[in-house]
Amino acid sequence: MQMNHFSAHRRRILAALAFSAAAGLLSACATPSSGDADRAALLARVNEYWQLALKNERVKMWPFEAASLDGQMTIETYLKRGGITYESAEVSGIHSLEGDTAEVDLQVRYSIPLIRLKNQDSAVRDVWRRIDGIWYHAPRPSAAFPDHGT
Repeated sequence: MQMNHFSAHRRRILAALAFSAAAGLLSACATPSSGDADRAALLARVNEYWQLALKNERVKMWPFEAASLDGQMTIETYLKRGGITYESAEVSGIHSLEGDTAEVDLQVRYSIPLIRLKNQDSAVRDVWRRIDGIWYHAPRPSAAFPDHGT
C-alpha cells in the first residue's frame, strides 16, 4: 500500500511539473521576446520619422533627433540645414541592432531643389540610438557637413 501512495504522489508532482512547463511554453509563444519588442519599437519610430520627412515636417522631426537631446545643436540650426525633399522612403529592414545602436536599411528618393538635383534614388543605412529607452535618429556626420548628421 505504501508503494501506491508514493506512486500517486509522484504522478501528482509530475503532472504539476508538466503543467508548469506547458504553461511556460504557451506564455513564451504568446508574448514577443524582448528582441522582437526592441525591433518593433525601433521600426515604429523609424517609420514615424520618415513619414514626417516625406511631409517635410521638420519641426515635428526635431524631437526624433538625438541632436535634440545633447544641446550641441538648436532647432534653429537643425531647420537651417534643410534643403533635401524626400519623395519616398521605404524601410528595407533592420541591418543591425546591437545594444542601444541600430542601423536600418532604407531606399529613398529625394531632390535637392537648390542645386536642381531631382528624383535621386539611394540606398541609405540610417543610424538610430536608444537613449533612456527611446530610439532617436543619430546619423553619422557626412563629408559635406562634418559637424552635423546627414
